[in-house]
Amino acid sequence: MVVLGNCRQPGERWPQQRVTASAHGWGHRDGREAQTLGLAGAQTTQLLVEPPWRPAVLWDRVTLTCQGLGTAGATTWYKDGQRWGQEGPEHLTVTESGTYTCDRPGTRRSPPVTVLDDWLVLQVPARALLDGDTVTLRCRCRQENHLSRVRFYREEKDLGGSLRGTELSLSPLQLHHSGRYSCAGLVGSWQSRSAAVPVTVTVHELFSVPVLEGHPKPTQGSPLTLSCLSTPSPLRPRAPLLHVFYQDGQVVGGPQGSPQLLVPAVGVSHSGNYGCEVHSQARAVRKSSARLRVTVRRVPPSGVSLSAQPPGGQVALRDSLVLNCSVTMGTGALSFSWHWEGSGAPLGTGPHLELRHVGDNDSGQYRCRVSDGDSVAESDPLNVTVLVPVANATITPGPLSHQVRAGDNVTLHCSVQVGSAPVTFSWLHDGQKVAQGPLLELRDIEVGHSGTYQCMATNQLGQDGHRVFWAHSPELALEVTPGSPWVTVAAGFGGALSFLVLLMAVTVTWHWWHRVAARKHQERAPPDPPAPPGEGEVLYTHVVVTKRAGASPRATTLQHPQVTYVELRGPQGRPRGPGDIYGNVL
Repeated sequence: MVVLGNCRQPGERWPQQRVTASAHGWGHRDGREAQTLGLAGAQTTQLLVEPPWRPAVLWDRVTLTCQGLGTAGATTWYKDGQRWGQEGPEHLTVTESGTYTCDRPGTRRSPPVTVLDDWLVLQVPARALLDGDTVTLRCRCRQENHLSRVRFYREEKDLGGSLRGTELSLSPLQLHHSGRYSCAGLVGSWQSRSAAVPVTVTVHELFSVPVLEGHPKPTQGSPLTLSCLSTPSPLRPRAPLLHVFYQDGQVVGGPQGSPQLLVPAVGVSHSGNYGCEVHSQARAVRKSSARLRVTVRRVPPSGVSLSAQPPGGQVALRDSLVLNCSVTMGTGALSFSWHWEGSGAPLGTGPHLELRHVGDNDSGQYRCRVSDGDSVAESDPLNVTVLVPVANATITPGPLSHQVRAGDNVTLHCSVQVGSAPVTFSWLHDGQKVAQGPLLELRDIEVGHSGTYQCMATNQLGQDGHRVFWAHSPELALEVTPGSPWVTVAAGFGGALSFLVLLMAVTVTWHWWHRVAARKHQERAPPDPPAPPGEGEVLYTHVVVTKRAGASPRATTLQHPQVTYVELRGPQGRPRGPGDIYGNVL
């Protein structure tokens, strides 16, 4: 069997030597190197190969270009780990097989590039390989010798396929395509079987597996932003990516270039399991995130307030009252309960409470409580006032008719049996309004004051007085007669006092005349036997002032006897001197 060049025979084993590999280099095996395609751009200095295939072959006329920082003319080249020549240009045409690197002052050495001179090689594109790419591996023989019955292997396992082709397509490239590949076939007219040096293919992620982030428990009515975060590969940072969002398996957003989904105001229906998917523009690469459970929380009730109809919570007796409960904030199912004066048992449920035919005992403070099942909010108390209309107005003093003298003073008082305060009173004289207030005072009345008097009591519902209630008293007939003799009961305290002084003067005069007459009688007649001693004997004279029929109720009435004159007798009944006479008027 003929072996062309370095192509090995079928079944021939390479000498057992340790194989090493790095992310950017070649592993050594019997002096030969298996290239590991690495992360382009990770080093400061890069070594480009043309034609862009690795491993490069000497019979392809290979050109190397050293790219990086620093001066191009200061490039240093290395071959097989040794400095190769002096500083030179950044381009180098390879004429010998080997492993080449380069650097520039202040930079790191570039990744190595190996140039082979074998009869049979397996080549892969000389670029970074990312999932989703279209990649073809080709099996080649020197000088384009005839190659047939090619087989491809991954990790020394036959991949099968056609025996006529010399290329292996891995499109679209996926992460599980990474591994060690080789090829074998019949070379030349001698049909000798040869095998290529294994090549390590490393597939990098175009982007990382996305992670969906967002507030897992937003409040109902608040905005929600979901972010589908995926890191693009630094090998291809500008690769266009599209994002799709799902809720419970249904698409709710995308495909879109933006990695965010915005819900302006979430509701209960937005609760569920969310996920996102990132895929390349051609959908060759698709990666999904883990699920994110979103639970929309209800807004707790707050801002509970009460209103009433009629307004202000004032209602007339036996009318109807409707209370309304409103909530400023609160979502979800809300329950309402009504309470009176802090009572535990609710008066009713629902946002409205109607009280029909209210009574006196319905007055008081009412509250509304609102609950969403988790929290409770309560309104401020609303004072409900049941207004009792005025009724049964009366005038005192009675009876229904009076006869008074001109010059008297008359006072009338109006009152009601029932009626909620404030109650106002008006007085009518022969149907004409003459005064306000519960008292009507007529001083020094004249004949013209005669006529019928009536009072009207009113109260009203609400400050605006949209409902007014009134009650009229029975009419009182007042007759004023002319004249006022002194023998009648004096009108007022002044008349009584004058009459009392006059009466005292008459009494004193009479008593003085009686004493003078007694002395003269004693001078003419013999004296009587002396009377028993009467030391301290006193004579009282008093006047009782009584009320005259028909007089003014404001006239002074003395209810008890008042001492108006006193005479103190001396020893043995003899009267004292004039200085022993005392007067007292109250």
